[in-house]
Amino acid sequence: MNARASAQHYRQTAVSSAVLDASPHRLVALMLAGVRERLKLAQACMDVGDVARKGQAISEASMIIGQLDGSLDHKAGGDIAAGLASLYDYSQRRLFEGNLHNDAGKLKEVDRLFADIEEAWLAIDPERSK
Repeated sequence: MNARASAQHYRQTAVSSAVLDASPHRLVALMLAGVRERLKLAQACMDVGDVARKGQAISEASMIIGQLDGSLDHKAGGDIAAGLASLYDYSQRRLFEGNLHNDAGKLKEVDRLFADIEEAWLAIDPERSK
């Protein structure tokens, strides 16, 4: 196994371990961070002209956003869940446009939105109040 494959295997094992041991709150935090990481990767790929990897990173970010949207409890979450659903839908459209037009500005916009969501989510971490 070469060094790159070893590093990838280690990264996948570390992520799997983090997910298995995570609380529901931590899982959402990991997903939010995952969206942001993939958006940054997509922007870097745009800078170097790696179209295939850019598309893959945007697709992965979009899938995570879809999972976040699918996990919303609209009955219990009320207006907050509805607002997040709208924000996720908007983000998906911006990612599509950013990918289609190779527009890093649209990816940066979504990253800023998710930075705000991530910051708010981390602020309500039930483990912090213990």
